[in-house]
Amino acid sequence: MAGEPRVICEAAALAEGGRGVRFDWAPGGGQGKGFVVRHEGTARAFVNRCPHMGVELDWLPGEFFDETGLYFVCSTHGAIFEPATGLCVAGPCRGARLQAIAVEERHGRILIHHDSPEPAPGDG
Repeated sequence: MAGEPRVICEAAALAEGGRGVRFDWAPGGGQGKGFVVRHEGTARAFVNRCPHMGVELDWLPGEFFDETGLYFVCSTHGAIFEPATGLCVAGPCRGARLQAIAVEERHGRILIHHDSPEPAPGDG
């Protein structure tokens, strides 16, 4: 059974295609970071780790999108990811996915379900 949702930020903190909010994400007691952004009007959260090299994606804290605000770009090697699915569409990890985190927007706040990864779209 998943624990209680955790508030990450106010919903107004996420602008469409803009700066994301980073948060601690340590499933299984490990260390790590997650991030949440707004894309196509929806809050989307992922583990902040490139599937190719295991490095964090953002080139400055909270900066995940390319200049168009349409794709995430890995700061280390330029892999390009679809924000709706986390699918890598270009670069050395093409076809891999970012690990999604279950997120919801409720009462003007963004919440995640701690230690409860969300299946990738199209899985199961």
